[in-house]
This record gives sequence, structure tokens and C-alpha cells, in this order.
Amino acid sequence: MDRTPGFWNWKIILIGAQMLFVAFGAMVLMPLLTGLDPSVALFTAGLGTLLFQWITGRSVPVFLASSFVFVAPISHGIDQWGVSATMGALMCTALVYVILGALVKWRGPGFLHRLMPPVVTGPIIMVIGLSLAPTAVNFAMGMTGNGAERLFPYGEALLVSTVALATTALVATLAHGLFRLLPILCGVLAGYLAALLLGMVDFTTVQQAGWLEVPAFVAPSFHLPAILFMIPVALAPAIEHVGDVLAISNVTGKDYIKKPGLHRTLTGDGIASMAAALFGGPPNTTYSEVTGAVMLTKVFNPVVMTWTAIFAIALAFIGKFGHLLQSIPTPVMGGILILMFGSIASVGMNTLIKARVDLHQQRNLVIVAVTLIFGIGGMVVGNGEFTLQGISLCGLVAVFLNQVLPSARDDADDLHEEQEYVDDLLEHARKKER
Repeated sequence: MDRTPGFWNWKIILIGAQMLFVAFGAMVLMPLLTGLDPSVALFTAGLGTLLFQWITGRSVPVFLASSFVFVAPISHGIDQWGVSATMGALMCTALVYVILGALVKWRGPGFLHRLMPPVVTGPIIMVIGLSLAPTAVNFAMGMTGNGAERLFPYGEALLVSTVALATTALVATLAHGLFRLLPILCGVLAGYLAALLLGMVDFTTVQQAGWLEVPAFVAPSFHLPAILFMIPVALAPAIEHVGDVLAISNVTGKDYIKKPGLHRTLTGDGIASMAAALFGGPPNTTYSEVTGAVMLTKVFNPVVMTWTAIFAIALAFIGKFGHLLQSIPTPVMGGILILMFGSIASVGMNTLIKARVDLHQQRNLVIVAVTLIFGIGGMVVGNGEFTLQGISLCGLVAVFLNQVLPSARDDADDLHEEQEYVDDLLEHARKKER
């Protein structure tokens, strides 16, 4: 029996269920986009989170689930080599996480701080939130995440998403006691009720599903071409992981880079992703949506995520309940995600403010400006087989610029020389006037 303080507290359990609502949409959408089983993704998300907590000593309030960075590589891998070979390649990719964790342990956490100071991490965290903004807005307007297809009429979708967003915001700011800890759950319930009244909820799949259903697990196999194709992609979620750990550190006010240590969080992420591939699920990553929920609720107890993981595993085997959650219309989630993703962006902004990053210094301005535009604008570097974009690209660019641009001391020297030159010119002009 778990003796962790508050483990069996019914409020903690209820908040854990709320976190599953936050992560559920993205957690299920990713496998649907790649042709994997959503129930397997639910199971591996819960299992991965528990493994992560075991490795990190249950000290970080994060939830691990399907990584969107792997959508294109997994789709290509399944088309070329099948699901089993793709899972084997993903297991090898996850091993890169463990190797990176060992390197961080060898060099120490100070190495990371020097490599990624606030001028780098601030805009990266902002991109994590802002780059997801189109998905939230498209959901809120009744479309798919990429805006390619309309799922619900615009007017009805906007009404439902507004109800969900307004309820979440009002409960978060005005409610007292327990209800103040459940803004997301209240938003989901209010939005779902509005959607139900407007006839936007389809119960067909719920009626057809069985009460107990075993997920369609797939064992991995190892195929060298698939492995060589997939391994380079590991860099992208590794950078995203660092940004998410820094984001949750800023939210809670604790430095998880030092304790439990980035080497443990990276290793935990890697082991979780290896376990996911072992059962046929997508690689895991720390979820920005849940980080936003942690910031909104101010509940930093990692036990909450233990219960979220338990609920995810249970949900994977309860067919009707799983389909009932999948019946939540996307506009409901869209309204809530607007607030969640905005919360992540504000954490990044606060990182710059707290560190007093001076954007009057040209090097700082260049790093922040280029990182934001690359990340939010959707810059893509590479060819059809291997590309860098989004969080991975802007993270690499920010780190690179921070290393090659002149240091703040050099900038100050340059400004001093320019000021001396201007003073000399002014003095020369005065002498001519005399």
C-alpha cells in the first residue's frame, strides 16, 4: 500500500482525473493521426508516467503521453516497414534519451544552464505554448487541429468553446475551496452539456463498444533501415523535454534540473518511451497541456499525476468509458486549450522577466526574435525524409545563436567604443564652432 502523504485523498484523486481530461484530446489524437491504437496510447501513457515517477522519485508533477514530434516519422515508418518494425526503431530512438541522460550526469546540471540560459529557454517555452495556438483555435471553431476539415458548424462550435473557456476562467478566478481546484473539469462539463443541448454529441460508438476491451498491443521487431531513419528524430523531443522540465520548474518554483536532475528526467522519458514501443504505443513526452493545468490549479503534488496515470491505464481497458470520452466534441477541448496553451506561453515570458533579460542588447534581441519566429512561423529545415521544425528547430537555433553571438561583455565593449566615437565627433564639432 502506498504511504505517500495525500495519496488516498479524494481531492487529489479527483484532480488526477481532471488532468486526464486535459491531456486526453492530444493523447488520443496523435495515434489516430498515425494509425496506431488510441487505447494502446492510453495504456502506455499511464505506464510511462509511472515509470518516469519511479526513476525520478515521484518528485516532478508532469504527465507523459504521445509525442506529436513523431507524427510524420511514425506515419512514414508504418508505410515503409509496418507497425512492428517502427516500434523497434522507436525503442532504439528512446535509447538515445538514456544516453543523453548519462551525458548530462557526467557534465553536471551547470553545463545545461550554460548551454541554455534564460535568454534561450524563455522563448523556447513561449514557442511550446504559442505554436500550439492554431490547434486550440481550430478546435474552438469546430475544425480539425490543422484546420483542413470542418467537423461542426462555426456558430455552434464557437458557442460551445466560449462556454467551456468562460466556465474554466470564471472557476479559476472566482471559485473557492475545492471548485477552485477543478476549473478544467468544470469547463469540460459545461462545454459538454452545451454541446449535448445543441446535438453535437454522437453516442453511436459508445453504444457499439464493449465494457471491457483489451487494447491491440503490437510487439516490436528490429529492422536496420527503420532504425537508422528514426534515431535522428530523437533530438527533437529531447529539446522539447528540456523546455517542458524548465517550464514546470518555473511553474512550481523548484529547480528540477538539479533535483531530481535532468539526467533522471531524460532517462525517465527514455525508459517510458521504450516501454511504450514495447507494447505498440507512440513515444512519450512531458505534456505542455498538463503543465498549463498545474499552473492554473496551483496543485504541485506529483501524486496527482500518479492518479492520472492510473486512470489512463484503466481507461484503456474500459471500452464504453473510453468511447464516451472520445465523444467530447473538439470545440469543448478547444475552449479549454486556449487557456492552457496561453498559460505555457506566459511561463516563458515570465522566465525572461525574472532573469531580467535585457532585450536592448542586440544578441539577446536576435536570439529571442529568431527563436519565436522560427517556432511560431513554422520554419522547416531539411528534406522529405528528415526535417527539423517547431520546438526542435527553434531550440537548436536558440542554442546555436547563444554560442556563436558575442557575449554581453563584448556587446558592452562595442557600445562603449561606439559611444567614445560619438563623443569624439561631438568634441570635434564643438572645436570647429569655436
